[in-house]
Amino acid sequence: MRTIIRKELGQFFSSMTGYLSVLLFLLLNGLFLFVFPDTNLFDAGYATLDAFFRTAPWILLMLIPAITMRSFSEEFRAGTWEVLCSRPLTQAAIIGGKYLAALLIVVCALLPTLIYVWTVARLSTAGIDSGGIVGSYIGLVALSAVFTAIGIFFSSLSANPVVAFLASAFGCFVFHTAFTAIAGLDFLRGGAGYWVEMLGIEAHYRSISRGVIDSRDVVYFASVVAFFLFLTARKLQNR
Repeated sequence: MRTIIRKELGQFFSSMTGYLSVLLFLLLNGLFLFVFPDTNLFDAGYATLDAFFRTAPWILLMLIPAITMRSFSEEFRAGTWEVLCSRPLTQAAIIGGKYLAALLIVVCALLPTLIYVWTVARLSTAGIDSGGIVGSYIGLVALSAVFTAIGIFFSSLSANPVVAFLASAFGCFVFHTAFTAIAGLDFLRGGAGYWVEMLGIEAHYRSISRGVIDSRDVVYFASVVAFFLFLTARKLQNR
């Protein structure tokens, strides 16, 4: 698995595309937090990172499919999948290596955003909600883990990286937003709407962002990741 991880990291950072993807993620978050109206920190009048934690999932929704789109589709397109399968590696090691490498790249993109925490702490006179910020970062990592699993799965469906990117972005959007939107429909308001909303990522992300780690949220994120990695394994077996 370590061989796969090193290979994936080397391929991603072997060109300017990888670095530009991470820089674009940081630039967009910085613009939303410090420049754009309605979301920037200075117009809010108080030191908070709420705007960052609201917009970051939407930017990750585009960044992560861009990272994962070549994971398997490029192997299929270039004809190297058969060569990879001939190596002394199990299918679980291949899938796990590609998944962990992509998730590690996302975590590396999130680490520089800790400068935002330092900036807000310096601007604040009353202190910051450390528990909420830690919870929100845990939520971002958990959300990234799900998006990465979705991206890996859709990359295994096509030999065209662009198709894999578009399908991954749509899949991430559906799991992040669609269930909450459906739960808000009039005929689902009440008990049924709650259970529909719990199927989506957004409700669990909001729950963790409050600073309380609920076992139900942990089980949800772990289950969705396992589900999509299982689907990836089944797809590769059929191939």
